[in-house]
Order: sequence, then structure tokens, then C-alpha cells
Amino acid sequence: MRLETLGWNSFFESQLTQEEKDLYIPARVAEEQKNSYWLFSERGDLLGEIAGRMRYLATAREDFPAVGDWVLARARGEERRATIHRILVRRSKFSRKSAGEKTEEQIVAANVDSAFIVSSLNRDLNLRRIERYLTLAWQSGARPVLLLNKADLCANPLKETERVERAVQGVPVHAASARTGQGMQALDPYLGTGQTVALLGSSGVGKSTLVNRLAGTELQRVREIREEDDRGRHATTCRELIILPRGGILLDTPGMRELRLWDSDDGLERTFQDIEALARECRFRNCRHGTEPGCAVRQALEEGELESCRFQSYQKLEKELAYLARKQDALAALRLKKEWKKIHKALKRSPHR
Repeated sequence: MRLETLGWNSFFESQLTQEEKDLYIPARVAEEQKNSYWLFSERGDLLGEIAGRMRYLATAREDFPAVGDWVLARARGEERRATIHRILVRRSKFSRKSAGEKTEEQIVAANVDSAFIVSSLNRDLNLRRIERYLTLAWQSGARPVLLLNKADLCANPLKETERVERAVQGVPVHAASARTGQGMQALDPYLGTGQTVALLGSSGVGKSTLVNRLAGTELQRVREIREEDDRGRHATTCRELIILPRGGILLDTPGMRELRLWDSDDGLERTFQDIEALARECRFRNCRHGTEPGCAVRQALEEGELESCRFQSYQKLEKELAYLARKQDALAALRLKKEWKKIHKALKRSPHR
């Protein structure tokens, strides 16, 4: 398989030294397993593991490969195995806070060109959830695209699409049905040769059916919709790259049941451009949009130009990010303290001290 088909371009080529070109081969992480990675390369599929030095130098989860990463690896003869020595700088990365109480970055997808935020046009359509996904997608560096699936189950898909378009401020919105094929041709421009698309969305929005439709075969097991609540069950269990017949690349992700933000200040601004623009018109620069005089945001709310539920969503995400930033600062200070302890211990053991 040619590297260009896998998404290789001058951005990654420019990162290689001549010595690295002689020693290693570029490969793309297709699937992450417990202690190893399946890699796509010009030499075929390889089972890769992390080099000892690379593992020793790693200080956080982001220092390990994620699905979609380009890595430099040394292939081992006919074994179909390889040792990963370096991760190339990511062109984009889709991160979230890891599940649970621990404050740690989890990279869900790397080097993505477009992020398909998949929602459902049935009873599960939720604008607040879409705003959260948009915040994460904008921060990633990928281009967000909103795909409203299950259009065949909606009485008036055009009306619902227009309602969503007003809320997402210039993000492309496409209504389609992965089950019937309705509207699927609108996705073709995002799926050219070497283009990587990440599928994001909650469980039950039809991502597995969408994968099957785009791949032209039954790649994903699709579970029947539960009649009692009109939602699908979670079917995908791991992240993986899927090469499409037309040349594009899908990066499928499990439904995110605990979706938390990570370092998404820029993403928040892009998702809520209307509120950010209003805030710049406030009399006071540090206006909290409460009882301050000359608040343009409060005026827009009172005049009905800004929906209160959208503003409440903005405030909720803003508070969540502020809380996370405080925890990240505390974590960084703790890591620095541990590093200094290591240095002091090493100095005490040094015979030249």
C-alpha cells in the first residue's frame, strides 16, 4: 500500500532526517491493542511494539502512539513485526479527559482531516451534546462536519437540519440515512484518497451502519434498535483505521459514554462564536454577564436574540474547562516536584559531588 493512500504528505516527510530514512520505515497506527499496535506500511501490516528507550522516556499517555499516528519503526525481516522508535509530530489530535477522576489526557484520534460528528434525527437529537462534540472537534485541528443520520426515521428532516444549522454557526450539516443510502453522496468530498475522517458520536446514532455503508461491506456488527427507547446499543469496542474502496480512511471510535473536555478553550470560542462576539461588545472587559451594566449578552438574552439554553450550555462548558485547568496546573506542579526529587537523588549518588 502506498504511503500517500494512508495519508502521508510533505508535513510528515519534512520531519525525517536522512539517518532516520536509512534506518526506519514510516508506518501508520491502525489499531491499538493492550501492549502492541497494528501498523499499516508499504511493507504490509506489521505488529509493532514500543522500543525500550521510547517507553523509558515516556512521561504521560500522550507520549505513546494513538490510532492515526505516523511512527518510525524498524521492521524485522519476515516476522511481520516492527519496533516503534518515534512518533512524528501530530498534524491534529482529538483529545478528551480520560474517564474517571484521574486528570489525564486521552488521545482518541490523531492526524484527522475531518471529524464527522454523527447525531441521530430520531428522538435522540440533542443540540447540547452536539455543542460539546463541536468544542472538542474544533480544538483538535480537524474540520468538523455534522452528519445527521437516520433521516429516514424523521418526519421532516429539512426542518430539523435548518434548526441545527442555526445552532452550529457555519459548520457543514448533512442529513443522511446510512441504512437506505439517502444523502450519502454529500460525504464524497471529505473522503478523497489519503483523507482521514474520524467518526464521533454517542452510542446508538448509527456509526456502525455508516461504516458498513461507506466500506461497501458488513465490517461492523450492527445491533437492532431497542424499541422501548429508540436507541441503539453500543457495538464498536476499539478504535481502528478502515481503508475505504474509494481511497478515503475512516477512523472509527467507540461511543463516548463519559465525554469530558481537555484543553478546549479555542474550541469553546469557535463553537460559541455568537456569544464570544456579543461578549466583546460588553461595557466591561471582564463582564460575567450577570448584573453588570452594559452587558451585551444579557441584552441579547432579554431581546430573544440569544437562546437561554445555549447560553447556559456555554457557561457550563466554560466552568468545566476552568475547573479542569486548575487540576492540570496542580498535576503539572506535582510532576515537576517528582522530577526535581529524581535529580536530587541522582546528585546525592554521584561520586563527583
